[in-house]
This record gives sequence, C-alpha cells and structure tokens, in this order.
Amino acid sequence: MKRLLLTGGRVLDPATSIDGVYDIFVIGGRIASIKPSEKEPPVGEGWEIIDCRGLLVIPGLVDLHTHLREPGEEYKETIKTGTEAAAAGGVTSVLCMANTKPVNDNATVARYIRNKAEEEGVVNVFPVGAVTIGLKGERLTEMADLKEAGCVAVSDDGKSVANGSLMRRALEYSRVFGLTVISHAEDAAIAGDGVMNEGAISTRLGLKGIPNGAEEAMVARDIFLSELTGGKLHIAHVSAEGAVSIIRAAKKRGVNVTAEVTPHHLILTDEAVIGLGGLGGLGGFGEFNGGYDTDFKMNPPLRAKKDVDALREGLSDGTIDCVSTDHAPHSSIEKDVEFDHASFGVVGLETSLAIMLALADEGVLTLDSVVRLMALNPAKIMGLDKGTLKVGSSADIAIVDLEKKWTVDPAKFKSKGRNTPFKGMELKGKVVKTIVNGEVVYSAED
Repeated sequence: MKRLLLTGGRVLDPATSIDGVYDIFVIGGRIASIKPSEKEPPVGEGWEIIDCRGLLVIPGLVDLHTHLREPGEEYKETIKTGTEAAAAGGVTSVLCMANTKPVNDNATVARYIRNKAEEEGVVNVFPVGAVTIGLKGERLTEMADLKEAGCVAVSDDGKSVANGSLMRRALEYSRVFGLTVISHAEDAAIAGDGVMNEGAISTRLGLKGIPNGAEEAMVARDIFLSELTGGKLHIAHVSAEGAVSIIRAAKKRGVNVTAEVTPHHLILTDEAVIGLGGLGGLGGFGEFNGGYDTDFKMNPPLRAKKDVDALREGLSDGTIDCVSTDHAPHSSIEKDVEFDHASFGVVGLETSLAIMLALADEGVLTLDSVVRLMALNPAKIMGLDKGTLKVGSSADIAIVDLEKKWTVDPAKFKSKGRNTPFKGMELKGKVVKTIVNGEVVYSAED
C-alpha cells in the first residue's frame, strides 16, 4: 500500500478550518492524518516524502464546467490532454459537458467517457449528460439511464432549452433522479447572431451585439421554473449585472439555485475586443495590442465594467457560489478567422488559479475564499466527496508556489487548445505538484 507524506507546507482547507503548517500523511490514496509539522516526521521506510516548505497545500480544485471534446472532436482536445491540462492547473476533478459528437445523451456515450477517463485520464472525470436528445430541445433524455451510467448532472450547455415546458419537466425529473440541471442561460432569440457584448464597443467595431437581457431573461425563467418544481438548478457562466440581482433575490426566497462565474468574466471587459486593457480594475497586465482578437470571443461575451463589478460583489456576498473555467478548446481552424465567423470559447484550466490568486492579491477575495470557491463549494454543489483535506477523504491535493511568477505561453500548455485571452501576461502563483488519489499526476518540471 503506497504511503505518501507531504511535509512542512502551509495547509489551507476551508472545509476543516485548517490554516497552518502541517504534515499530511496519505495511505492507500486517502488522507490518513494531518498533524502539526515536525522537523523529523516519525515515518520509517516505504514512505515517499514531498517537501512542501514555503509552499501552499490545498484541496485539489473542482471544475464544474469543462469541454473535453471527446468523443468526436479529438483534434481540439482529448480526455487525456484535457485532464493533463486540469492537473497542470491544480484541478483534480472536472465535470465535462455533453456537447460531444455524438452528444452525451445516452448511457452508451456516458460509459464511453467514464471508461476512457479511467484508461487515459489523470484526474477525476464526471460526465454531464444532455437535457434533450441531440441538444435539439425537442425530447428529454432518459435521465435515469444517464445517472446509472455515471452522469452527475444534465445540461444542454452551448445551447439553452428554449421550450419552457420542457425545462419544467427536466427540473421535475432531475429532482426524482437526484441530478442538477445546469442552465446555459441565454435566450437565443434575443441574442440572435450577436458575437460580442452589445454596447458602445460593438457599435464602434461594427460587430453585432448580445445584450445583457438575453442572459437575464433566461436566468429569470429558469429560476421561476426551479421555484415551481423544487428542482435543483445551477446557472452556468453568469456574466450580467441583472442576472446577479435575479439570483440574489431568488436565494433570499429560498429557491434551490446555485451559480458559477468564470475567471475571465471577473477581470476582462468588452474593451479587450478593441485592443484595450479591459481588465475590470485589475492592474499589472498592461494593455492588449491590436483588436478583433478571437481569443476574446466567448459566450456569454465579455461584458462592461459594471457587470464585472457586480460579479465580484456576487462572489463576495455568496450570491455566486463557485468559479468554473468553461474550458472550451478550439483549433486554429475555428479561431484564426474573422471575428464574426470564429467559434465562441477560450481555454482556462491552466490559468484559472493564477487569475483568482491575482484577485486575492488585489483584495477582492481572500486566499481562503479562493480555495472555497474553486474546491469546496463546487464539490458541495454537485454532492461530490471532493474539495477537502479531511481525514478519510481522497488524497486530491494541489501544491502551489504563491510567489512564482510566470508568463502565459500557450505553446507550453498541456491542453491542445491555444485560445487563451491571457497569452503573454505575467501571472503570479504556479502549481508545483498535483496529486490525485495519492498519486502525483503533475510536477512543474514535467
């Protein structure tokens, strides 16, 4: 039975209120004990020892929103490369969305993903099944079969469920089967063929805009349906000020709703599309060059400064529960084209922690809240026994050098995706090692 000792690091675990210098003893892939650090830990032969002095030791991050692209679009990403990217970012558990080819709308596809993840993945992979067959918004999937095959939630992410009656039924059935419905909250009729945030910048660039109302209208509808049915609703990638207000009011009424935000929506504004800084108050990155850079095209789009401020406030007061990346790798085929024709989406697994640590340095969040938002809370939302270092839990651990400065170079990504809005930026805070079930799956020297 493998034995691993992490010694002398600053251990921070919001779930157990631990924050201090401790030694972590791992036996058989689980945390056996956590004790105040000793100069000479009392272990004999057969222990692998990792010196964590001067480093931060936290629970492995849990990302509720990734696109691993397999099956069907392996030229963009595979389960192997996507999970390697996750490990490089300190992420030890991911939920992968259903918009694969074929769509994960049946047990066969779900089992394929689980089996492939067990064979080639290096972190824990939890499939998200589709709400509707083929993501067409016409017929509900067999949720019981998806649950049995290992799906932990359902979503038509990439598309919203336009039919309100169908969404109602999905929430009702999901309650029966203990699944969460993840809403891609966008009224497609309002969004139309917009490609960025609707406002002064889109007008100046001559690009069609997506108004905040496209998100806000669907957030309101889905929340009312959750309130009607009692079904568990999770709002993906919140970006609009009004959506934050709607979610806040719903929580006060006791609606069973949670929400996530991405790192890029927390610091970037739509000014980035025109080549300006657009960092929503976060300094130190300088200004972007050029304009019409398709690495700033994502859905929902980057919004205005007032929206960034509202998202930050929503994190601070608990309206928004967690941070997820919406990791969406694309190849140059989809991105090296005119802005109008480029695919929506950016990668984020390898940069998300450093971006959130920058917000902690700025005073927007505390270090404890960063770990809570990226590890403990997402695990709780989905009912996963993850996101904690409590004794008996799986030894999913990230070791971080908080002082390490590094420049984002997409060519060095583990992911096949190079479409990051943070390319060329200097960040601070780098994952040194990532451990999953007691096994080191990533080292910075790799």
